[in-house]
Amino acid sequence: MTPAGRRIALGFVAAAAAATGVAIGSRDDSPTRPPVARRAPAQQPTPARVRAPLPVEVGRLVILRFTGPTLPPYARRALRGGRAAGVVLFADNVVDPTQLRALTGAIASASGGHALVLADQEGGAVRIVPWAGPAPSASGQAAAGTVQTASRAAGRELRASGVTVALAPVADVPTATGSALAGRAFASDAAGVATAVGEAVTGFRAGGVAPAVKHFPGLGAATVNTDDGPVDIAGPPALAPFEAAVEAGVPVVMVGHARHLAIDSRRIASQSPTVVDGLLRERLGFRGVTVTDSLEAAAVLETGGVEAAARRSVAAGVDLILTTGPGSHLRVYRRLLTEARRSPAFAARVRTSARRVRRLQASLAAGSASKPPPDSRPLGLSAGKGPSELRLAHLRPTRDLGPLGALVQVCLRVAPHVHPAEGLA
Repeated sequence: MTPAGRRIALGFVAAAAAATGVAIGSRDDSPTRPPVARRAPAQQPTPARVRAPLPVEVGRLVILRFTGPTLPPYARRALRGGRAAGVVLFADNVVDPTQLRALTGAIASASGGHALVLADQEGGAVRIVPWAGPAPSASGQAAAGTVQTASRAAGRELRASGVTVALAPVADVPTATGSALAGRAFASDAAGVATAVGEAVTGFRAGGVAPAVKHFPGLGAATVNTDDGPVDIAGPPALAPFEAAVEAGVPVVMVGHARHLAIDSRRIASQSPTVVDGLLRERLGFRGVTVTDSLEAAAVLETGGVEAAARRSVAAGVDLILTTGPGSHLRVYRRLLTEARRSPAFAARVRTSARRVRRLQASLAAGSASKPPPDSRPLGLSAGKGPSELRLAHLRPTRDLGPLGALVQVCLRVAPHVHPAEGLA
């Protein structure tokens, strides 16, 4: 917001306050009384932001995996002690609706209600929660024109089961003959995939879960899955589906493990600052949470052990480390904590990522997955599509302010030059 715009906006609010005072006073028919002298209240110091201890902040970067249908004691201790931000579920963790609700309830209880619960739920055969949708495959949904409605229904079913993050949709465009992701893609062209991805993100969010679009910046040109081996991709990635996801307000992006030679020939995507900070955050403008694909993927293990891989991913700007091996979450946690204590720059990275994860946890705990990413300001302004567009759909209620609230709403409607992303801050 320009200084001139800020002065205009503040002038409107000040005028509203003044006008309200006159209006209220005009209704007072009592005799005029001399003003009563009041002692000015003592100015209170502004409280400093309380930062969580570094071990807790590091724990917000770790997702753990366990086997079986019940929460084991070590996982319960990790969640209760703040050494993990959540869990990822696999088929062996899920039996039936009653069991899954009991499991996710135990996870919530151990974490104080803030744990992220992740599960692959792309559609078709890739569904960790088999009674939840989408029942058709991604291509089947796109062909039938049901992507958004199927994703919304799936989101509601997942949320009712206690799952909060759907590891979907797949935004990869299968451009290579024999693409390893062809069977999981919405379409064979970037435009078709982009349309479906935007609809899926909208649907999942409306259903109450956070979708995690994957696998940035794209695995469609790979003929080998990174779970099974290292992958080098020579050409430029198809970014349109990821741009559509960001435009639709996707809260989570999963970063893949391929090496994209045209972008960073030395590092796999999940360990590349050029990919994460440069391409995703700076070029695409993504402001939410990033998560690695499985840290135990063969493409990652080609670069070294999981502890070193986790450190490199966090240094590159990734927020959540998805551990899927037995006990690897603890080794990763210890390595990240050691590095954060050693390096102030790395500790700053940890705190930045922890802040993003904390926002995601809070939004899901509040049931606000369907709301836009948090860029509103004190008066509830939110970013629109253009630099001067003011959207009042998310304006916070002002009825508690009485007549002042109504006048503030009027003033906001006649202040179109206030930049919507800045509000009156």
